[in-house]
Amino acid sequence: MGLTLALNTARASLLANSNQIAVSARNVAGANDPGYSRKIATLVAGSAGGATVTITRAGDPALYARTLTASSDAARGDALLTGLTKLAQTIGDTDNTSAPAARLSIFQAALQAAANQPDNTQLARDAVEAAKALAGSLNQAADTVHAVRAEADAGIADAVGRINDLLGRFDAANRAVVKATALGGDATDALDDRDRILTALSQEIGVTAVSREGGDMALYTDGGVTLFERGPRTVAFSPTATFTAGTVGGSVTIDGVPVTGAASPMPLTSGRIAGLAALRDGTAVAYEAQLDAVAGGLIGAFAENDTSLIDDGPRAGLFTAGGSALLPTATAAGRAGLAASLAINAAVDPSRGGNLALLRSGGMNGSDYDDPAAGGDAAYAGRLRGLVTALSSSKPVDPALGLGTASSLPELAAASAGWLEAQRKDAATGAAYQKTLLTRANEALSNVAGVNGDDETALALQLERSYSASAKLIAVVNDLLKTLLDAVR
Repeated sequence: MGLTLALNTARASLLANSNQIAVSARNVAGANDPGYSRKIATLVAGSAGGATVTITRAGDPALYARTLTASSDAARGDALLTGLTKLAQTIGDTDNTSAPAARLSIFQAALQAAANQPDNTQLARDAVEAAKALAGSLNQAADTVHAVRAEADAGIADAVGRINDLLGRFDAANRAVVKATALGGDATDALDDRDRILTALSQEIGVTAVSREGGDMALYTDGGVTLFERGPRTVAFSPTATFTAGTVGGSVTIDGVPVTGAASPMPLTSGRIAGLAALRDGTAVAYEAQLDAVAGGLIGAFAENDTSLIDDGPRAGLFTAGGSALLPTATAAGRAGLAASLAINAAVDPSRGGNLALLRSGGMNGSDYDDPAAGGDAAYAGRLRGLVTALSSSKPVDPALGLGTASSLPELAAASAGWLEAQRKDAATGAAYQKTLLTRANEALSNVAGVNGDDETALALQLERSYSASAKLIAVVNDLLKTLLDAVR
């Protein structure tokens, strides 16, 4: 082999080793970055004994796609669990006496005590105060539902803002990948940036990535709506100002196509937005309907009947809907908002100038609605016993509530608390499973595409030895050329 050929070969080897060492240094620098993929420097043989270095990155497209799915599922489960945990604060544990079911039991006991001693004013006062506490508990529970729905709505608005920002950044990263690929340059760092953005996007919304020719990529929601193709699509959402009973939250739309809500033709099934929407429009609404059913049952159980010759129909007695004497209808629409507005009739509330004796004799709606059998007898217990019976008797329950078809009011309140706790427990189990699945998927992807510090150190030592050998070869060739030139002179 001629000296010139040997020199060119050594120089090419030196340059290739230098490039490989630079790639190894990049890997070591990115070892602690979860979004960094290990770079692989591959030698490609050239003419005249030379070699060039082609840089690719390690990875597994199928495993990465599974990681995106796990990320979306975990975000949905976490968002749903967070909201359900806040709703579950309205029922507390078995020692929480402020929960509606516990307050109802306390009121039932106080009413029974008053029926046993109808002439005892203090026991009547205790029963009225227990009724006030029960109404307040249902009011607070309904307020918590509205607060959770409002917080979920605000969370959806924030998520939509992040999605639009991420799509803009994804567009820039995607263009960088396409440009580097077209020019034959190193697109690995741009690919890492694009994957980081895509991972963050998957936490907000379920997304499917489709790779296309030239390094381009298109994004679709898990429901099939185009999210990015040659450019980002517009994701829009109008927050709801105030949540009350019956409020329907707005839908998230992508290019005008709703992806949340009952009217969505291709709804989201994963991602933070899907979890928040399920909480706001599903579980929270169902729980409030159950609270309204309990409140409606209380109003109906304590209603007063017109005993005059001209019957004007029953009216609200001890419990009213915001002070109204009208009875709510038995339909779901008629019950809406009862838990939030449930109150004690002012006519029997001493703190508002009411008369405690009306609890025993009736007549909160006037003399036409009193109990004729009472006759002013302070020892009369018939009406109070009738109220106790009405409270504990089984009545039909709307099957749509998911709490059976018939139960007493205490049983209905307890069943509602059990239903909510079951929802929270299922969400907790699902969220834990999804987080474990995401952890395992990330670990598997890291094993394939991540950087192993020991391996990189060993490779760096090997490259340094090869670099030293190439440098020595150049030194030897230099000495030979010098000797040859000295001989010629």
